[in-house]
Amino acid sequence: METPDAINAGDKPLQSTPAAGAGENPAAPAEAPAPVEAQRGKVTRVRGSVVDVEFGPQTLPALNEALTVEWDGGYPLIIEVEEHLDPHLVRAVAMQNTSGLRRGTPVSRTRKPVEVPVGEKVLGRLLNVVGEPTDRLGPIGADAVRWPIHRAAPAMIRQDHTREVFYTGIKVIDLLAPLAKGGKAGMFGGAGVGKTVLLMELIRTTVEKYSGISVFAGIGERSREGHELLAELRGSGVLERTALVFGQMNEPPGARWRVGMTALTIAEYFRDVMGRNVLLLMDNVFRFVQAGAEVSGMLGRLPSRVGYQPTLATEIAELQERITSVAGAAVTAIQAVYVPADDFTDPAVVETFRHLDSSIVLSRDMAAQGLYPAIDPLNSFSVLLDPRVVGAEHYAVAEEVRKTIARYRELQEIISLLGVEELSAEDRLAVERARRIERFLTQPFMVTEQFTGIPGKSVTLDKTLSGCRAILAGEGDKWAEASFYMTGSFDDVRANEAAAAKGKGTA
Repeated sequence: METPDAINAGDKPLQSTPAAGAGENPAAPAEAPAPVEAQRGKVTRVRGSVVDVEFGPQTLPALNEALTVEWDGGYPLIIEVEEHLDPHLVRAVAMQNTSGLRRGTPVSRTRKPVEVPVGEKVLGRLLNVVGEPTDRLGPIGADAVRWPIHRAAPAMIRQDHTREVFYTGIKVIDLLAPLAKGGKAGMFGGAGVGKTVLLMELIRTTVEKYSGISVFAGIGERSREGHELLAELRGSGVLERTALVFGQMNEPPGARWRVGMTALTIAEYFRDVMGRNVLLLMDNVFRFVQAGAEVSGMLGRLPSRVGYQPTLATEIAELQERITSVAGAAVTAIQAVYVPADDFTDPAVVETFRHLDSSIVLSRDMAAQGLYPAIDPLNSFSVLLDPRVVGAEHYAVAEEVRKTIARYRELQEIISLLGVEELSAEDRLAVERARRIERFLTQPFMVTEQFTGIPGKSVTLDKTLSGCRAILAGEGDKWAEASFYMTGSFDDVRANEAAAAKGKGTA
């Protein structure tokens, strides 16, 4: 049983369960540690990333304990205990590639979980799942503080449950799905709808605006995406306040499964010890679930619904419940979630939805129309979009925007069959305003300037609200739809329309 002090400190004790078939295990007085030689085991079986290790009597490692393989593979090999098979045998998952590992190879206990460096020394660095730098800038240093990746969430009495809006400068998010400071937001979408670009823009704008610490977890990322992110952060000058942790797509499932916990541990140190606000970004949470399913299959567990691991809900909860705020410091998480085959009823997607304060749903139809960011204004939501939190004016404008766009979507089938001319004058006006609102909510990003040639824009909430009010009031009814596309504030729309009118006059 955990003591209150252990819970408050955020440390999660190693779990040790009775060996399978060992019968009752009555409480016994603590024994002195076995000699160093007796704490060594040997590899008895290797199946991909799963390694079985045999130990002597009374030296069986605890669950989640890290073991060090003493081999000649050219790099340290860390394995983590996941199961007790019998009183002498454990089954562990490797954090690195096991190619070349042989039976009989010695294995040493560490008597602790995987530990990673934390604090100022990891800022500006690129790390792997076990905290080793992979950016060719030299070692972190032996004097760096190290924390275990398995930790409990702060006690309820320490958590801060006040609701405060985390403004991003992205119009459609701030208006319709505001993020919570110290909360959890998810960006849901299939392949190619702009999740990673949106995440990169959020890193740049929020780190520059809030001057806080950013921790990025690349879970199952492609190497190309990692290089692009690193180059973007260097170019924008925010890399010095960012720690990057990657478990790439070509790495073993154990690395992809635990890399989120490594990044979260780094964020928790800044929150608990240094009292800093942290922006935690994860791309992609679905790859975390996918890696867990791979590990579960290799461990021999029976699959559950749609082939996922039977521990799906537990694994997601263990990660998500550690993302919280304490008095004076917040961890704000923004997570990209891949939706397989655009199926929002997928168990991994549904289970992730349960833990979020804000859900930003990206639409393939909007992306096909070039409406970027392709955020669906009707399916995206936030618990903060409440008049008691954002104010009556913000709530009223957001609801009117949604109502107008919803009416347009209802009429789209009629328009495609009969044409807009067959609509009533009232419906025709609603359609025209909805199309202008959709284009006004598009926005050029700073991270895409080099590709589009359009300077990026960050828009305050006041300007977003005033622009939407003007469109709903009919101020832009006679203006071209193109004037609203990829702009910042309504002043930019007015300037675009004036420039277009001047060009026509000259012609």
